[in-house]
Amino acid sequence: MKIKETARTNKGEGHRERLRDKFLAGGLSGFHDYEVIELLLSLNTPRKDCKPSAKLLMKRFKSFQGVLEATAKDLCLVDGVGKANSLGILLIKAVAERYLKARILSRDVVKNSDDLMDYLNHIIGYKAKEHFVGIFLDAKNRVIASEVLFSGSLTGSSVYPREVIIHALAHQAAAVIFAHNHPSGDISPSTSDLQITKKLVFALNYVGITVHEHIITGSQGFFSFATRGLISTFNSEFDQINE
Repeated sequence: MKIKETARTNKGEGHRERLRDKFLAGGLSGFHDYEVIELLLSLNTPRKDCKPSAKLLMKRFKSFQGVLEATAKDLCLVDGVGKANSLGILLIKAVAERYLKARILSRDVVKNSDDLMDYLNHIIGYKAKEHFVGIFLDAKNRVIASEVLFSGSLTGSSVYPREVIIHALAHQAAAVIFAHNHPSGDISPSTSDLQITKKLVFALNYVGITVHEHIITGSQGFFSFATRGLISTFNSEFDQINE
């Protein structure tokens, strides 16, 4: 019996080593999504084949993104996944978020928004519920901080301009970029999205803080309020009211 167990262990170790060597030789190119999950599980799983659990995770959460967005509690509901070996999945998501956030800090994301979009897609693009993010900028449009300000079902009554102003002043921000996700994937702005944006543009104008942009992100891409001329329209309406 012990001989058979040793054989299985060696076979599992050999497969694990092949996965690691494949990654070290060429990164994730050529990896199936379940193989990436398998590799992450194996980081803290001694002497056990992680492929079945990786495939079960993909089946339960429908996609690679779904696995990475899953909570620790939900991951542990899958056979073969526990507190220890889910660490790799949870850690890689957190590390990626910190890395992408570090890339936008102190950078002018108004002129070069590629890193900002990567960051937003990662932290909220595939969330199951809506999250509203504030990106706070200094007078040179360099990013000072990023925060999730509200989450849940976002309506005109659930996003509080006063709270946004408090955060903006705390960061000594000169400008702000807003972003939120649409879990449905449809990035078209709702009536509520338009109302929220207009309300925030007006409120922040009163305290001398500029709203540069509001981005809606989802699986179908992103919608830019600034590119569509909506931010400038709201600013013009504010100026007319306060002439």
